[in-house]
Parts: sequence; C-alpha cells; structure tokens
Amino acid sequence: MGLLLLWGLGCSTALAQLTAIVVVEPTARKAAHSILRTSAESGLSKAVGQPVALTTSDDLADVMRATRSAGYDIFIAPAQVAASALQRGYELVGATHKSDKYLLVGLQPIAAVPAMKGRRLYLPQQDSVYTYMARGMLNEAGLSFQDLRAVQYEKFPQAGLTALTLGTADATVVREDDWAEWSAAHPGIARVLATSQPVPGGFSIVVKKDLPADARSKLAQWFSTSSSASGLPLVSVRPEAVEYRRVAELGLFTPTSLPGVNRITAREAQTLLAQGATLVDTRTEKEFKTKRIRGAVFAAYVEKSLKDVAFNAAQDDFQALDKLPGLDKAKPVIFACNGAECWKSYKAAKVAITRGFQSVYWLRGGLPEWDETGLPTEGG
Repeated sequence: MGLLLLWGLGCSTALAQLTAIVVVEPTARKAAHSILRTSAESGLSKAVGQPVALTTSDDLADVMRATRSAGYDIFIAPAQVAASALQRGYELVGATHKSDKYLLVGLQPIAAVPAMKGRRLYLPQQDSVYTYMARGMLNEAGLSFQDLRAVQYEKFPQAGLTALTLGTADATVVREDDWAEWSAAHPGIARVLATSQPVPGGFSIVVKKDLPADARSKLAQWFSTSSSASGLPLVSVRPEAVEYRRVAELGLFTPTSLPGVNRITAREAQTLLAQGATLVDTRTEKEFKTKRIRGAVFAAYVEKSLKDVAFNAAQDDFQALDKLPGLDKAKPVIFACNGAECWKSYKAAKVAITRGFQSVYWLRGGLPEWDETGLPTEGG
C-alpha cells in the first residue's frame, strides 16, 4: 500500500501542469500573432514531460502584478516584466534579440531634458518599457511626470513620432533603430534629448527557480533550439544581469522614504503587530486570499493615478480604509503591498496621513520582504 501511495504521488508530481504566459508590448502585437499557442503548448509539454498551459496578454499592469505574486512558472516577456520577475524567485533563460537603446526625442526648440517642464509627452501604457525609460531619463534631469503639461498614454510608440510631426506632442520615447529610420526621412523636426543604457530586446524568458533542475534545463534547451517551430524566436543572447537591474531601477520603484510616515522593516512590523498595531494589506482581493502576512486586514487601494510621488489621490479609490471595523486613527497602522515596486501602500500611507491617522507606518518591502525574512503567512 505504501509503495502504491508513493507511486501515485510520483505520478501526480510528474503530471502537474506548468503555466506560461507570453507578454506582448502593444507595439509588438505582430510578434504575438505569429506565435502558434497550441504548437507552443505542445512543444513545451513534450520538452519538459508534463502539461504546459500557455496564455497571452498585453495588459502590462496585470502582468506586472503577476510577477510580484509568482503567478506563472514561465514568463516570455519584455525586459521590464522579466526584470520584475528576476527579483522574485525566477532565473533567466535568455533573450530572443540583441539589446536596444531607447531615446527621449523632442521637437527642435527643446534644447535639453530640463526644458521638458510644462511640455507634452506621448507614451504607451504605464507599464510599457518606453514609459520605464521615459521616467528614468526625466528623473535623471530632476523632473517628474507631474512637471509635464500632459502625458498622453496610447498604444503605439511609433505614433509618437507622428504626433511630433503633427504638433500634438512635444516629445516621445522610441527605440534607437526606429529613430534612425524616422529622422532620416524627417530631418530637422526633432532632436535626441537623452539616450538610455542598453535594454534587453525582444522577449526575455525567465522560469521559476524552484522548478526541478531537470525541468529548467529542458525548458532552456527548447527555447534555444526548438521554439521557432511555434513562431517564437529562438533564445539567442543572454543579456548581462545589470541590464535587467537598470530596467527595474528606471521603472516604477517607490521612493525610499515618505515624509510624515515611518518606513519600517518586516521585523519591525512584526514587533508593532505584537504590540497591537493594525497591518493593512492594500493589494487586490485575489492576492490577499492567495497569500498574506499573518494577521493582516484587507483594504484594497484601487489605483488609477500615476505611479509617481506627485500622484493625484482623487483619481484613486481608497474607501475601503474607512470601512475597516474598529480602526482607531490614534493607534499605529501599517500599510503594505507587494514590495518596493508596488505603489499602493505608499499611496495608502500618504492618504492615511491626510485623513487624520496619527501613527502611520510603511512596510515598503511588503509581503516579499516579510516572506524572505521567514515570518508567518496565511491564505491559499
């Protein structure tokens, strides 16, 4: 009976389904359309010896949340998604294209990045790699998105160059190769204001580190030798880790401090909880139910404003805080979400101050730091 049970458990493990997602920048939809999902599923399943379910998405905000909660075993995604996952228990297989540089380009009268203040910027959606690059290049010049007259979010960055031609935008971000082609055909309209460091190009493939070594090896082999049969380019380069770190740092990381709020570590949060503080988890309900800090209460921060120190709280919804039973504004309250890359707890802590909470704490590292410290969690 014991042998049969062990055999059954072994079969169950071998047949466990892996999950994979192809994440597409809005500008790269042709790449997504060329991928044969059923063929890719079949190829991956055959390679690794167990079922693989593959989905596609161009909702970058949702996908970035999935990297923070380890929502898939395999991410086939642009650099900023891979960069986020690599900080959360994933390892790099490689990338499908050489690294690119991104340029912040503006109309000729704009002499330098600081002169962007009060101007109009055209970008794709907030979690696009183009937006990451724009934020980083503006930050280096001491500017926030809030210093601009307008940030127009659309879906196709190449259309930003058209917007410059039409005079409906003052600046945009493009890949170096796209700029070379466009500027040759449209001389004298715009100039390069800033250039990024190299960014991994095409798709980057990352897999969970806790998958068996044999499975990870087989997956890497398939991506480097066989994936083209399903329309997915072969992994041909392995960018330096520093390139992914740069992308993450240029992206949407929260500041390291928040005036009027006490930033704390996971250990300090544990001590405060033991002393009667309330820890408010501001993530989505799904994330909260899946895994949370033991003892946390749920109050979702519904975020629509920019991920920026000058965010407009009026665009967001944090009514859930007022509905928490028995929450005393005079007692310590801690806000947390999914780590330094998640702005919800930062915004929640700032909003709490404006609502009269007297002792506000911010666990910037959120659930990931709590988990890595080995502190107790619940849910699932």
